[in-house]
Amino acid sequence: MREIVLDTETTGLDPNAGHRIIEIGCVELYNHVATGRTYHVYVDPERDVPEDAYKVHGLDRAFLRQYPTFASRADAFLAFIDDAPLVIHNAQFDMNFLNAELGWHGRPTLPMSRAIDTVEMARRRFPGAQVNLDALCKRFEIDNSGRDLHGALLDCQLLAEVYLELRGGRQPGLALASDARTAAADQQMARTERPYREPRPHAPSEAERSAHAAMLDKLKNPLWRQ
Repeated sequence: MREIVLDTETTGLDPNAGHRIIEIGCVELYNHVATGRTYHVYVDPERDVPEDAYKVHGLDRAFLRQYPTFASRADAFLAFIDDAPLVIHNAQFDMNFLNAELGWHGRPTLPMSRAIDTVEMARRRFPGAQVNLDALCKRFEIDNSGRDLHGALLDCQLLAEVYLELRGGRQPGLALASDARTAAADQQMARTERPYREPRPHAPSEAERSAHAAMLDKLKNPLWRQ
């Protein structure tokens, strides 16, 4: 099963207020395990980046204006995600921005039913606990020491590990590999030819019979003599 872990960085909190996407990161999963395929782009928002947003991700307009706009990124982005479910931390936020950008540029929008919200998963599993990405990395002992600022691709890579833990932590790929190795070993053992060995004698010796009789003489109504 193919899934895409997805994250965006933006100029603010609300696309309806004119805020735009400035970074998109995606990590491909197969059977919940990262394959190594990623998609990562910076996007020129064609507007300023407010100071409070800059403090979160460290991306300003001077840096972003060298990159293409979302309109020129849309087709490649849609091709990468294809029809896979989208694993997103706080899915409503990212889906709102993606659908706003897609709609503004005449592309089909993404149904919310495609989103798997890891915030909701974490709240169901840990009621009342903090469920931001840093808190979940700490809970699952995932190294996030390189996360000084938010970054779409790094956050996706961390979220892929968190998502696996939220699903139970079992890595299907490793289990399948282990089963395959066990089956191969069994087949090899079945094919191995062993030299014939005579069965070992198990009848007691005369000395053993005498020792047993001497022990019975010390017992009252021993079962062996009934």
